[in-house]
Amino acid sequence: MYEVRVVARLSEIARLEWNALVGADGSPFLEWDWLVSLEESGCVTRESGWLPQHLAVRDQQGRLVAACPLYLKGHSMGEFVFDHEWAAAAQRAGIAYYPKVLVAVPFTPATGSRLLTAAGADRPALLRLLSRALRDICERNDLSSVHVNFCRADEAAALREDGFLERAGFQYQWQNAGYATFDDYLEHFRSKRRNQIRREQRELAVQEVTIDVRVGDDIPDEWFPLMFDFYKATIDKLYWGRQYLSPEFFELLRRRFKRNLCFVVALEKGVPIAGTFNVQKAGVFYGRYWGATKELRHLHFNVCYYAAVAHCIASGLQRFEPGAGGEFKTLRGFDPQPTTSMHYVREPRLAAAIERFLVAERREVDRVVGWMQQNSELKPTDVGGE
Repeated sequence: MYEVRVVARLSEIARLEWNALVGADGSPFLEWDWLVSLEESGCVTRESGWLPQHLAVRDQQGRLVAACPLYLKGHSMGEFVFDHEWAAAAQRAGIAYYPKVLVAVPFTPATGSRLLTAAGADRPALLRLLSRALRDICERNDLSSVHVNFCRADEAAALREDGFLERAGFQYQWQNAGYATFDDYLEHFRSKRRNQIRREQRELAVQEVTIDVRVGDDIPDEWFPLMFDFYKATIDKLYWGRQYLSPEFFELLRRRFKRNLCFVVALEKGVPIAGTFNVQKAGVFYGRYWGATKELRHLHFNVCYYAAVAHCIASGLQRFEPGAGGEFKTLRGFDPQPTTSMHYVREPRLAAAIERFLVAERREVDRVVGWMQQNSELKPTDVGGE
């Protein structure tokens, strides 16, 4: 027998207990330090439209054997699996779409496990239990839907069996095909693109800009407020930009999470002018936030992509997830990789309409991904990086 509880603050679960579920190979964004820092810094609260309601499953001995990060959402912002059209359709039909149940990492379109289970436990049985618990929360509280974003294949399979609808998507990701150096990587491009990338790199050097890559404890403490300033600069430049994170969040990561961080900073004559905030763990590099206080030609590509890929190659990292969107990434060796999200919709009419939408959307995703893979900038024998 298992006990399923809703936890209003992740800090109510011991750090070691939660992280044991995540595991050494699990997503860094599921770690206790990251999620608790979002809550304690005020980024994830009822007021911000992210009410924590995490699921925790314990066995008869009181051992934590399964869990998932769960939020009651009052809007659809900061999710990167876009369901605004679904909400609008629900409103037109007189169906209340919010609040809804979301299992995800706030503000983070990174792939990985969303339904956590203990090592050695009966994972298939616990996935079924979590799936039913998610539906129960939705139905008991008269909520419209449950959304599990960017999940793993085995999680999707368990949810599908319980009536969840599958949504196909894709992201542009870099795969390490055993490159020895960045120059070795460039040799796998078609000649026109390879020469263009080298010109972009040379142009930055001519402007007397250097790039400094720091990892973990080698990151200077003073770079954390600097990274917030870069992050905020990007938000301020975009009329649709929304500031989800606070200086306090960056400071908490400095204290708790340095081990998983990599900062890439561009310096003009020793003065920082741009940078990226990145996370790395278990062979995967995640690009998260970029910003600059000075605009220079090709600065963005060099800091966000070329320096990061060079770091991945030198460090033996196998995959680079730079985040959502950006077709220009394909020009720099980032080919489309599939993503999966699962959705349970209570109201039958809305569920049927969404299912029809998802069938059509999958056809379009398959078409776009197929075309992009056929037209990859990488030579055909190296597409996919396996």
